[in-house]
Amino acid sequence: MIEKNQRWAYHDQSLPESGGEGVTRRILAYTDGLMCVENTFQQGAVGKLHSHPHTQITYVVSGEFSFTIDGETHTVRPGDTLLKTDGVVHGCTCTKAGILLDIFTPMREDFLK
Repeated sequence: MIEKNQRWAYHDQSLPESGGEGVTRRILAYTDGLMCVENTFQQGAVGKLHSHPHTQITYVVSGEFSFTIDGETHTVRPGDTLLKTDGVVHGCTCTKAGILLDIFTPMREDFLK
């Protein structure tokens, strides 16, 4: 498991864990104020609508996703970036298997439990 403030966070040291059915989550690096998380989605997997008190930026590494943010839905592909301010309702459906890279501020303590 990657530890807080770990300077070199190697992918093979980050243990994959379930992020929901068809989703694997890896915590890549984090401090109290910032967290980087990789989410690997199988086609058809759903990130259910939710909100949290963290600002989140999502970068689409690969695949294709139908994303809803605050009631507005768009299709996103590799290279696209999404901003979700704290408290906004958001979720997605993976339409082509892929990877999302999420940056949170502050870090998600709930992901460490």
